[in-house]
Amino acid sequence: MGAITRGFANKILGNGEIDATGLTGSIPASNVNNTSVTNITSLPSSLEVIESTASDPSPAATGTVWYNSTTATIKYQSVTTAGAWAAGGNMGTARQNSAGAGTQTAALAAAGYSTDYVTNTEEYDGTSWASGGSLSTAREQSAGAGTQTSAVVFGGYLTDNLTNTEEYDGTSWASGGSLASARRDPGGTGAQTSALAFGGQTPGPLSAATEEYNGTSWTSGGNLGTAIRGLGAAGTQTSALGFGGEAAGPSYTAATEEYDGTSWTSGGNLNTVRSQVVGAGTQTLALGFGGQPPSQTGTGVTEAYNGTSWSNDTSLSTARFRLGSANASPQTAALAFGGEAPGKTAATEEFTGAGAGVTKTVTGS
Repeated sequence: MGAITRGFANKILGNGEIDATGLTGSIPASNVNNTSVTNITSLPSSLEVIESTASDPSPAATGTVWYNSTTATIKYQSVTTAGAWAAGGNMGTARQNSAGAGTQTAALAAAGYSTDYVTNTEEYDGTSWASGGSLSTAREQSAGAGTQTSAVVFGGYLTDNLTNTEEYDGTSWASGGSLASARRDPGGTGAQTSALAFGGQTPGPLSAATEEYNGTSWTSGGNLGTAIRGLGAAGTQTSALGFGGEAAGPSYTAATEEYDGTSWTSGGNLNTVRSQVVGAGTQTLALGFGGQPPSQTGTGVTEAYNGTSWSNDTSLSTARFRLGSANASPQTAALAFGGEAPGKTAATEEFTGAGAGVTKTVTGS
């Protein structure tokens, strides 16, 4: 297997393999032809290697090459591709400021404002909307989290800001624990038993407060860096993303903040400043779409987040703000519904694609 240098000879086992567990340093490429060497910390730049894995990595960075040992194929991640929005089935009730939950093929839209504050719920199956159970309290500007059959809606506005929380089991709504702080227009994400509420408008000033839900009661989390309302949200209770919104002034923002379950830190800014934006996906693979930029009635601009920065992807067919989204959807399969276009809209759009590259297999004769 070639000459072993740098005092490594005492690490050769009786069968000729190298016991790599105690090795450090570099071995010249000319000395390496034994695949059992697994713990060498560096190799000369002239030696090119690829990872061997039993399954394709997800997500994979653009340009990554690997060997899939299960399928015995060499694969690579191609360049990033743009996504696209396509029309879905219209909602039964045109509305703005509805709370959303679920995924593109199993979504929930609850409450909102049509010609008045509404209690009705609609469920989406990937093709059309059908009526679900009614909330106990009519409201708009509330936030939602969870799935179609296990959702939670909290906060909102009905003559005044609300603390009300309601939980959905796929058929009917039941009262949950109240928020500590009445607020409308907060960010919201997570699951029914591990939801996150942050920011929003209190009866007085804007809020920076974060509250965490355990399926029974709300407790305080770390404050946002900036008190804000109308911000988009994605992720989970312990790995969340908040972006855009309206700070004091009023001042619309492009700022992004990331939550680790304890505290918020700054992330990359949106390319388009806006409030009343919505989101989907995870903290490191999110989608932000729609909203109201300063001095505009609405936008369809869609941006993809990779955990560090936002990139422009595509645009909604119907520019709108105060829309709803299925925030449990992955970045590559979001859902947008309702909103102001201007005027209340029942339009639904489905997203495919998004920021992630395409995995391809190397072929040849």
